[in-house]
Amino acid sequence: MAGRRKAEIQLQMQIESQEEWEDLLSKEGLNVIDVYQEWCGPCTGMVSNFKKIKNEMGDPLLKFCTAKADMIDSLDKYRGHCEPCFLFYAGGCLVAVVRGANSPKILRTITEQLKQEHKCLDGGSERKEIKDPFIAQLEAKEKETDKEEEEEEEEGVKEVTVALIKPDAVEAGKVDQILEDIKAAGIEVLKHEERKLTEDEVRQFYTHLQDQDFFEDLVKFMTSGPSHVLALTKGKTGENIIDEFRDLIGPTDVEEAKTQKPESLRAKHGQQTFMNALHGSSSADMATRELAFFFPDFVAPHVDGKAPKLQRTLALVRPEAFRLHKDEIISKIRESGFKVAMQKEMQLTREMAEEFYKEHKGQEYFDQLVTNMSSGPVLALGLAREDAIEGWRSMLGPKEVDKAKEEAPESLRAKFAVDDAINSLHGSDSEDTAKKELEFFFPMEQTVAVIKPDAEGTKDEIIDRIHEAGFKIAARKETKLTREIAEEFYADHKDKDYYNDLVEHMTSGPTYLMVLSREAAVDGWRSMIGPTDPTQAKEVSPDSIRATYGESILKNAVHGSSDPEHAKKTIKAIFGDLMFNPDGTALETIDEEAEKDQEGFAAEVPTTKTAEKPVSDSTKDAEESSPEVKQQQLNEQRTKEEETREETPKEETKEEEKTDEQPSTEESKEEQSKEEQQEEKQEEAPKEEKTEEETKAPSPKPSETEAKPSETEAKPSESEAQPQSETEAKPEEQQQEESKTEEKPSEETEQKTEESTAQGEEKKEETQSEEKAPDTQTTEESKEEEKKEETKPEGGD
Repeated sequence: MAGRRKAEIQLQMQIESQEEWEDLLSKEGLNVIDVYQEWCGPCTGMVSNFKKIKNEMGDPLLKFCTAKADMIDSLDKYRGHCEPCFLFYAGGCLVAVVRGANSPKILRTITEQLKQEHKCLDGGSERKEIKDPFIAQLEAKEKETDKEEEEEEEEGVKEVTVALIKPDAVEAGKVDQILEDIKAAGIEVLKHEERKLTEDEVRQFYTHLQDQDFFEDLVKFMTSGPSHVLALTKGKTGENIIDEFRDLIGPTDVEEAKTQKPESLRAKHGQQTFMNALHGSSSADMATRELAFFFPDFVAPHVDGKAPKLQRTLALVRPEAFRLHKDEIISKIRESGFKVAMQKEMQLTREMAEEFYKEHKGQEYFDQLVTNMSSGPVLALGLAREDAIEGWRSMLGPKEVDKAKEEAPESLRAKFAVDDAINSLHGSDSEDTAKKELEFFFPMEQTVAVIKPDAEGTKDEIIDRIHEAGFKIAARKETKLTREIAEEFYADHKDKDYYNDLVEHMTSGPTYLMVLSREAAVDGWRSMIGPTDPTQAKEVSPDSIRATYGESILKNAVHGSSDPEHAKKTIKAIFGDLMFNPDGTALETIDEEAEKDQEGFAAEVPTTKTAEKPVSDSTKDAEESSPEVKQQQLNEQRTKEEETREETPKEETKEEEKTDEQPSTEESKEEQSKEEQQEEKQEEAPKEEKTEEETKAPSPKPSETEAKPSETEAKPSESEAQPQSETEAKPEEQQQEESKTEEKPSEETEQKTEESTAQGEEKKEETQSEEKAPDTQTTEESKEEEKKEETKPEGGD
């Protein structure tokens, strides 16, 4: 065991520091480096292959190494992206990268790069340094993310103010009129709630007025009836909304408002002093405080109108709370500005619950928690919001139910408590935890997304929304769909009246196809695009893509796979056999300059290694199966069948000639009775039918082609017409030919032989470049006789 370990160490040098890395790159030779992280270790599955390669090549320039990315600064980009990853360095330059334990590809790359390195050292070539395409993509994404964050910081969020329609105006029935006046001034109402304030809330809200003589009367007035609370903004930025709204409502004193601003809302609807109908935030700081007071979960919209970069978290409703309060909890979640990106009801087994809460193992409450979680269905939700993790945990309140009821009575754990020992809801505590927990309930999945020809002008906006929703575009391609691919997309609609119109539309112009990766990608994308009919989408899902960009059921902007199986089938048809990393990125990438489909559109897979088969090949296959091409192929097949039929009599005649030359075969055949021959023919009838079918689509026997190149060159038509099964079925055909020979006069046979010879010579004249000398023909006949002698025992079996 120690000897084996020593051999492995000698085979793969271990690099564990930046100094060792730099020293390695300074040395001559080709270094094949297995980059790994400590948590997963190097790829031990390749060690035996490396030993074999090293022993077979015996080249001192070839060296194998392992490099721990955790300890080497130059490999920091590979942390989290190196399982498994092999880097090829020569002369300090990165010359190749292979991702995945792909032994044939690694061997091929070693052979190619070792040959190239010898040329470089001999002065016959120069090294071609490359950049790892996956790392280049990561860096590009980081730059894009940094740029987006900078833009978001510059854009900021809209300015918002808080307004109160006080109890006097509500009691007087002035709410609708006030709202109309507010909207007429171009002010947008972002939030609107009717609520009756408690005495504590009023005292806290008006704490800045507690030293005023009228403070107690104010408290009594504000708690006398319901108020309406509003969050307001204006225009693209909300700039000056606070001052503009205060100008709209007028001075605090109603009499002063009537004198100085008779058109103001307080002048029109107020009564006296603090009974002045409305309240408005006095400053930006006050607006922030009042927003937090009335709408603690409110998120101000961004200046440019685009959704902010969303954060995701897992929300888990435990069995009893799910059974009793499901709808109320979901309603509270939506009211707080969360988007429910994913939703799943499922029954956890005890083993699943133990796995999910394994970090709590050893705690006194662990068994009770696991029992509770596996006692019935749970509701798992993927929530999205700008501050999803902290926002959701804030809504949940303290973990201990008693503490939640005492300190945060409005929290969800306090309101929906069922068991005082186990709280009713769960939330992720960090981004890393959220990622792991979401993957537990919503494993990584792929779906196909299509931006239709009618939405080509809004492609960039739709792609922005895809990124914002947390999808990764694992592969993408812009092309004009063939009818076959379009029919595959809409196979479920084949019986619909609009089916043909739909297929025609999908083939009418450029279509943008994508493979999207995310947890629960299929349902997530279908939820995001909304109902098929844009009119219905605007009613039930106004923020959906089809509601925003769709025109009609036919021109509804986008398409999505109906289920995971349909997604897999479509991905294979368009992108070929894509494989995916655990993070959803594809294993294969495309050289866009070198590989383009026949429409001239490049397929792009933003991932980790060069594909050995272009993604666009599958599209070519689909396009080659179009009706026009199929008709052409059918015509060619018919022509070949006709040629085969013409050649068949010639082959039969040759068999008769060769049968005459083999008396031993005749003698053996004569010994059989006609009844036995008839029984054998009936038994072999299926084989003969198969032979006839194979004759229609002839394919020469590989061994014959390799063994007799002269025959193939001289008589290509015969070689093509001779099916593999013809040789295998020869004993039965010999029996048939024998019976024919016995029934037909010898003169007729000789006449056929002469005609066959004449036709063969005419064929030779037409293919002069492939003519043969007379002695070659004799050789061929002798080979045919030898072939028959070898085949004869098989027929006896």
